[in-house]
Amino acid sequence: MSQPEAGTSRNGLFSRDDYLAPPHIPTGQPPKDVLNTIWRKNEVFLDIGDYSIGSAMMVIWPVLLIFVFAIYNERNAGEYFWWMLLLAFFMVGIPILILLHSLTQPVPPPVRFNRQRREVCVPQKDGGYWIVPWEQVTAASTAVSSVGQHGKTTQGMLVVGFTNPDPNAREADRHFSLGFSCGGGTTAMCLWECMRSYMEIGPEAVPDTRLGKRLYGETQIGSIVTSLRKGDIKDVLHGLFFVILLGTYFAEKLQNLKLAPPPDLTDPAIVEWSKPLPPEQWAKRSPELERAIAEREAELSRLQAN
Repeated sequence: MSQPEAGTSRNGLFSRDDYLAPPHIPTGQPPKDVLNTIWRKNEVFLDIGDYSIGSAMMVIWPVLLIFVFAIYNERNAGEYFWWMLLLAFFMVGIPILILLHSLTQPVPPPVRFNRQRREVCVPQKDGGYWIVPWEQVTAASTAVSSVGQHGKTTQGMLVVGFTNPDPNAREADRHFSLGFSCGGGTTAMCLWECMRSYMEIGPEAVPDTRLGKRLYGETQIGSIVTSLRKGDIKDVLHGLFFVILLGTYFAEKLQNLKLAPPPDLTDPAIVEWSKPLPPEQWAKRSPELERAIAEREAELSRLQAN
């Protein structure tokens, strides 16, 4: 999966592509798990999943609120009311049915980044897996803009690509990619840094998983109550906006329903591959990557100094 070097960009009339790897150099952004993609983290490996049922809920919820308000407002409008109800079914009802169906399906297994071996385990639909060298993983951020009556809107994503190490694989089986609908640009770089920083710096450099049961003060409702007690009205309004208008409370519950605990990799060979190694057996960076990272860090230091 050939692409330009990290640090380069390609601009179109309404699009922008930023190439992040290889080589796996710092983006200059902090690691932020904006989509709860970190499913499991320890000293040996990081599990990353692209199953984002919470994000789907946050897309559907605001549209559902709009239609509930419109239908209630037009409840006495006769034929117009029924047309509004039909439109709501197609725009919201069908996506809700698809979301409910997805809740009955098994969650795809995560991609596992092993920092001690500097390899990535990529599970496949047929139950097999690829072991891909870390430095061969590609990453790119893409963003597309459109202009309408309400101004400019931008949509984008982070694409992380893997190449099948089997040189005799069929063309259809040579590439695999993870796509994260995070908006592209800086947000995509922050998400990519979760993977890159874990592999190049260590587990302490990236956030812990936010899946499963947490302390009350770390939950959405708990954080709002805590802010209210502190008198931080701005933070309370910020939390209420996300809970009421974006449906993040229900998104969190659906996410925990399917991902607490997240699926694991159970193949005996991968279980063995995931075990810790003695420090003297840890894989090292290639000299080329070592040099590229040093040059990039020096460049970032100069930019911060200015």
